[in-house]
Amino acid sequence: MQRDLVEQRGWIAETDYKEGLALAQLCPGPLAAQLAMYLGYIRYRILGATLVGLAFVWPSFLMVVALGWLYTLYGGLTWMQAVFYGVGASVIGIIAHSAYKLTTKTIGRDWLLRAIYLVTAAVTIITQTEQVLLFIGAGILVWLVKAPPTGFWKRWGNRKTKVLSLSPVPLAALLAVGGATGGTLWTLFTFFVVAGAFVFGSGLAIIPFLYGGVVQGHHWLTDRQFVDAVAVAMITPGPVVITSGFIGFLVAGFAGAFVAALGTFLPCYAFVVIAAPAFRKYGKRPAIAAFVKGVTAAAIGAITGAVIILGRRTITDIPTVLLALGTLALLWRWKKIPEPLIVLGAAIIGLVVYSVLHH
Repeated sequence: MQRDLVEQRGWIAETDYKEGLALAQLCPGPLAAQLAMYLGYIRYRILGATLVGLAFVWPSFLMVVALGWLYTLYGGLTWMQAVFYGVGASVIGIIAHSAYKLTTKTIGRDWLLRAIYLVTAAVTIITQTEQVLLFIGAGILVWLVKAPPTGFWKRWGNRKTKVLSLSPVPLAALLAVGGATGGTLWTLFTFFVVAGAFVFGSGLAIIPFLYGGVVQGHHWLTDRQFVDAVAVAMITPGPVVITSGFIGFLVAGFAGAFVAALGTFLPCYAFVVIAAPAFRKYGKRPAIAAFVKGVTAAAIGAITGAVIILGRRTITDIPTVLLALGTLALLWRWKKIPEPLIVLGAAIIGLVVYSVLHH
């Protein structure tokens, strides 16, 4: 986006691009999708954000729906099981590498962020689910320590800012109640809306949240199916969170895929459209930046915990151990190697090895 839209075509100013990147870091949702929507908003307001959002999501959505159909149709066949035998182990390596990069880049030497990271990772491993309130608490803690709200309550009483009024907590509570009383499609939709409203930064941050709800909470998928869903997102172009479409398809067919994908991307679209004007005015405030740092540290800790949880269920023998370690070694040695290429190689290896082991 930066190369094509800013440098080559000159459609977007450098300052607008940087503001969009900052807003995408601040708001929940997949970063790349939010940035794309913001750039569309800069050019043509709501129409631009809407069209860019559809163009960004639609191709990968159709791909995961097609793969979901093939998965449900042929999932019981040996070749499909063999492919995901290798791909699942490789995906664990990819997530582990991403968690490492995010940790070193974001956490650094900050003692408070390190503490939040370790606590969140431990809680995720012990409870085998992700705690949304822990994310919010981490953000508030860093805000209070790094940017103490001197005079905050006075300003709040006189004039509430638009950014602070965008808190997703009331939204989450409302949708949670609705999800508890509705049918499967409504429950799918509300679950993925809440997921989309609480995931900051990298698309991989949604994985522990989805695991806690899809596998542990609602029991829509098994551990094996969940890892396969993440693998499908890895082998298709587009945002990683498009795995929601695959999950939705396995639960309730095409309608499930549609409402799950809609629920995932609707919050980030709403945040962009609603927050874009206010962000230009309030986005650089230290308190907001500190809150985002705390939430991000907690999210990375949850990703690290999810790697361990999913790894224990996916890496079950020597070949899967070697595939996961091989993926890590490739990504460590050649940082620019495309992840779909690694996953494709793992699929071929898995097809051969699984056939030999189960002959």
